[in-house]
Amino acid sequence: MILKEEDMYKQKDIVLVPFPFTDLSGEKVRPALVIGSGISDDVTLSFVSSIISKNLLKNEVFIKIKEKDKTGLKTNSLIKVLKIATLENKIILGKIGELDEDNFRLVKQIIKKYFNL
Repeated sequence: MILKEEDMYKQKDIVLVPFPFTDLSGEKVRPALVIGSGISDDVTLSFVSSIISKNLLKNEVFIKIKEKDKTGLKTNSLIKVLKIATLENKIILGKIGELDEDNFRLVKQIIKKYFNL
């Protein structure tokens, strides 16, 4: 179930959004993780994929779906942390869930390491 929110989305929210392809040739509606919001009408997102590769990359966080999971994801997924887009808040189609604190901590560690923060 998609919950439509008129308010700003917050970190850890998992939302549905038309996420752009990296070559900007198009977009696809998919889940994304909110990694930054609140400063403007924009929200910064990381791509979420249900395609699981055999070897987890250093910039990916594996999400195992469990009973009573709050992510809203239908299957095990990967957060491709460094596939980042900043988009207008208004194009988000709705919130589907929220990432747990432990996995969000891993996302933050990847971002800090990548940007040398």
